[in-house]
Amino acid sequence: MRLTHFIFCLLLFTSAGAQDLNGIWRGKLLQDPGGCYSQYNIELQINFIPTANSLSGKSYDYYDISKYVKLDFTGRFNAVTKRMVIIENNLLESFIPGNCIPCIKTYDLVWTKKGTEEVLTGDCKAKFLGIDANCPGYKVELKRTSKSDFAVDVEQSPELKAIQLNLKLKPREKELVQVIKLENPSIKIELYDNAEIDNDTITVLLNNKLLLYRRMLTDKPLTITLNAFPNTDYELVMYADNLGSIPPNTALMVVTAGTKKYEVHLSSSEQKSASVKFRYDRKE
Repeated sequence: MRLTHFIFCLLLFTSAGAQDLNGIWRGKLLQDPGGCYSQYNIELQINFIPTANSLSGKSYDYYDISKYVKLDFTGRFNAVTKRMVIIENNLLESFIPGNCIPCIKTYDLVWTKKGTEEVLTGDCKAKFLGIDANCPGYKVELKRTSKSDFAVDVEQSPELKAIQLNLKLKPREKELVQVIKLENPSIKIELYDNAEIDNDTITVLLNNKLLLYRRMLTDKPLTITLNAFPNTDYELVMYADNLGSIPPNTALMVVTAGTKKYEVHLSSSEQKSASVKFRYDRKE
């Protein structure tokens, strides 16, 4: 009985620690005196990997959607205490008055849930960008929300980001092959040559972000991983760089989300690009 009780407690602990933090969190930053504004809106787009308790994503610190700074961040989550520390790293965009200086922030937040409402509360410290001085402190309260005030970013490597800046793909019609409803936010997409290996190469975009560039399809998968945000639409587009020796350019796509797998056959030509749409519907 003791062993059974121990296993039961362990399962409860593991289940409690398996937090789903992926998604959009929005609220207010209440600043101590000394900043451009006494109150700011804040939106965190959190990408969470439960197996590593690691956080990454984008933050938007804004007065309104025309006056904002966008930064990337990394962080850690403690599944036992429900505490997270998020550290902003790089300023990506800045549209603020000339007399204002962006602040690079470190958040110390705690996750709580009341009924169906999830909340992150705490405070943050910050330093002025490029100046050896501290910004005024902030109090923070964020709630999970279904929609972003900004576009939801797809994570992209610096190398692919640099390539996309000068990428000019010929406009082609998109042909929707399938819409996949997912029950798990952790998604693995694998692309194989669909038949005989004939030197097909493809370029793949997800929500218009370049994730694969001129990669050859073989019997070994080209792999994309994604932590999907709840209630957010994702569209993968397979663009044919060539048609190989046996036209058209075809691929087998295997999508794994949790314990479920989906197989989709894709075909792209010089006139059309195959597309597949994904949506993760989060259950409370």
